[in-house]
Formats: sequence, structure tokens, C-alpha cells
Amino acid sequence: MTRILLLGAGRSASSLIQYLLRHAPQENWQLTIGDVNPAALHTLLAPHQAYARAVAFEIADAALLDALVLVADIVVSMMPALFHPVVAQACVRHGRHLATASYVSPEIRAFDAEARAAGITLLMECGLDPGLDHMSAMQVIEHIRAQGGKLTSFKSYCGGLLAPDSEGDNPWKYKFTWNPRNVVLAGQSTAKYLENGHPRYIPYQHLFGRTEQLQVPGYGAFDGYANRDSLSYRQPYGLDDIPTILRGTLRRPGYCAAWHALVRLGLTDDAVHLANAADMPWQALIASYLPTASTETDIAARCAAYLGLAADGEEMQRLRWLGIFTDQPVGLADATPAQLLELLLTEKWALQPQDHDMIVMQHLFAYELAGQSYWHTSSLVVLGDDAVHTAMAKTVGLPLGMAVRRLARGEVQHRGVVIPTHADLYEPILAELAQDYGIRFVEETGVSAPATVPGRTAVAAS
Repeated sequence: MTRILLLGAGRSASSLIQYLLRHAPQENWQLTIGDVNPAALHTLLAPHQAYARAVAFEIADAALLDALVLVADIVVSMMPALFHPVVAQACVRHGRHLATASYVSPEIRAFDAEARAAGITLLMECGLDPGLDHMSAMQVIEHIRAQGGKLTSFKSYCGGLLAPDSEGDNPWKYKFTWNPRNVVLAGQSTAKYLENGHPRYIPYQHLFGRTEQLQVPGYGAFDGYANRDSLSYRQPYGLDDIPTILRGTLRRPGYCAAWHALVRLGLTDDAVHLANAADMPWQALIASYLPTASTETDIAARCAAYLGLAADGEEMQRLRWLGIFTDQPVGLADATPAQLLELLLTEKWALQPQDHDMIVMQHLFAYELAGQSYWHTSSLVVLGDDAVHTAMAKTVGLPLGMAVRRLARGEVQHRGVVIPTHADLYEPILAELAQDYGIRFVEETGVSAPATVPGRTAVAAS
């Protein structure tokens, strides 16, 4: 019997929990789920009482964490990433494997030697992004290498979006399927990547004004903006000498230009508290950010003039749709601009029960083989079932569950801090996703000069 402890049962854990419950009987697992609200799991777990239970758990209870980890064989953390080091420390102390969908932080990396000495695996980055991006990219990279090809460019984009049937009249074509705060604060550092052998940097104030358009088969155009640090992916992928490498985030066309306007206004600033009243109207807040030397009384018109935007243009239409030029109260006292924006967007961008979300991922490769230049694109689109069983939950939870299954079987021999860039991890997981869940990448290859790879349009300021 393998004892699995899952910490955290939020909305992104729904598919993971279903996967663990589905395989628990035949795999002889005993599943314990620790969450701040275990009562919410009782109906789900009722048919599985022989091998699954829910317990109340809070990360601040160090004694309870210690006790739960002690009686587990594998710990799966779906808690916020800042809590992972606390969980990892308990796993190292008791010699228990850990699996998460989160990035390897410096704090987690520091446990590598201790984990190796303890003979355990701290399996990180096994969700969507990071996770499926590593697995699918490495599968193509190794295939190109096996043919004798040399990679000259690698770009990878991913986005959690709305399915076309749920976009409706929302001009942003976006709703929250992940942590709203992370969306509001996205990109708040200089993006670093490599282009034709030269380091490139995009400071935050220009990030959403410099995008790249991609085409995804069957789903049309998307805009991509660069993520924080693409350079750090050269070593894990074995691409230390590649001339071009970039990782980015996808949004529907128009989103980035309008978000760039919010950045320029200062509404994504999370450093300063405004000492505002909760009943302050949104238009008064916007007015406080605009120059006073204007005879225009309409706040929206003043804002458009300040930003150099057409008053009836698409960017202003998106800003108006948010309601920031109305008398609606900001609703939170002494807040940062980012907190006020998050509160507003949580209402405007809430996923409704009938909504379907969509995950889009695309890798773009250029390589040379036998004196000829080739391009290759690898595209994935996954649609959600509803507002609970989302595409985000599927693509985060299923790969993690499949990795845990292999860890429980003893099929993962790598020790220390590990990410799924090894073929003995990513090959079976990608095969199971395709065979059992229809989650598979569409591969396209062609002959061309590297500069004409589909989707590789020049980065341009908007």
C-alpha cells in the first residue's frame, strides 16, 4: 500500500483529485487530503471512503504537518508556492517524496543535496507551465537531435484563456482561470531572452507594448508577450548554445495593448497604498492619475488624450467596459492600485458556471539538418468542461497525477530536485494524456529559412 498525502484542494486541484481517486483502488493507494475546508470534500469522497479521507489542515500548524508527512509515502502539494519550502523541509526530514506543479525556487533548490542523501525525489514543475511545456518541448528537441539536427531557435508560449464559445461580448476575451493576483502582477520585472545570439531585455513598462503574433491551427491569432527569464531554460533543455530562445504568455489580440494602457496609468502598481476611501468612485481614481492642465471634463476623453489613444479606439473600448470611468466605488480602503484593479477584475472576469476555459500552448522550433533549414511547430489546445472542471485544472492536475502514479510505482529513479525533462518521465505521461484524455499536440514541420518560421514575426512596439 502507498500512502499519498495531498495538501491543498483548491479549484486547480479538481482534476488531480479525480485522477488519484480513479486509480487508488487498483494501485492500492490510501489518499489523505488536507485542506482548510475539508467539509467541501465530503460529498466527493463519500463513495471512496475505503481509501480516501479529508482532514482539516493549515500550513501554520507545524505539528500537524509533521504528523501527516510522517505517515505518508508521497506528499503532493497544491498549496501556494511560498509554502512549498516548508512542506519540502518536512519531506526531507522524514524521507518522503514530494511532487508539485510549481517552479523550482532557490529555497527548494537548496534541498537538492539533502534530498539525494535521503534517497528521495522532490519532483517539481509537473503541471502545465511549468510541466507540459517541458515535456512536450523535450520530446521534440530529442527527436530533432536524434536525426542529427541542430536547434537554432526555440520559442514557447502558453496561455489560459476563454474558449471561443464563452468569449461573448467580453472585448478582452479573457476571464480568470488562475490566481487573479498573479494575472494583475504579471511581468513585473524585466523580461530577458536571446535573439540571434544577442541578449534582449524588455522592461516592465514596455512589456505589453511589444508582442508577437502567433497562429494556432483551428483557433486563429494570439498575441504573445515575453516572460521574465527565458535564459534560465537553456541549461535544463540542453540548449546552452542556441542563438534564439524565448518563453512567453498568450492572450487574444488586443488584450496586451489595453493592458499596456493600465500599466501606463499606474493601475498595476502594488507598492504604494493610496490612503483612499472604499467609496471613492473609479473615475475619481483615474482622474487622480491624469494631468490637471486640461479643459476636458470627460474623464475617459482626458485619459485617451493622456495615453495618446483614439477616444473610440479598441483600447478605450476595453477600458470603458471595465467600468473605470464610472461612479462605481473602488470598494477597498487604503489599497494599492493593483489591489483595486484586482477587486474590479475579479467581478468583471469571473468565470461563470456555463463558461468554458481554454489552454493554448505552442512551441516554435527552427533547426538545421544536412545543410537545410527547417521549422517545426507543436500546438496544443485543451477546452474546459465547465467552471469547475476547467482546462486549467486538467492540464495542471493530470500531468501531476500521472507523475505521482509513476513515483508510487517506483518508476522514477531520479533523486534530489527533479523536473520532467527526462524521457522516462515525459514519454509515458504524454502518451497517457493522449490515449486516455485526448490531450495531444498537433505537430507541423516544413522547410524554410529560419526567418520565415510561422509565428516568428518581429517583436514590435505597439
